[in-house]
Amino acid sequence: MGISIWQLLIVLGIVILLFGTKKLRNIGSDLGGAIRGFKKSMGDDDSKDEDKESLEGKTDEQPQQAAEEKPRDKSHS
Repeated sequence: MGISIWQLLIVLGIVILLFGTKKLRNIGSDLGGAIRGFKKSMGDDDSKDEDKESLEGKTDEQPQQAAEEKPRDKSHS
C-alpha cells in the first residue's frame, strides 16, 4: 500500500496551486541556504577545534622563545 506516482503528482499540483511557483522557489532557496549555513557552521566547529589544539601547542612554545630572546636583546644594548 505505497504511494503511487499519480498520488504524488496530485499532491504536487495542489501544493503549486496553494503556494504558487514563486513562493515555492523562495522556500526552496531559503531551505538550501539554511542547509549550506548548517554545513558551514559544522565545518567551522571542526576547524576551530583543530585551531585550538594547534594553538595550545604553540602557546607553550612561544613563552620559551620569548624568554630566550630577551637576554639576547639585553646583551646587545
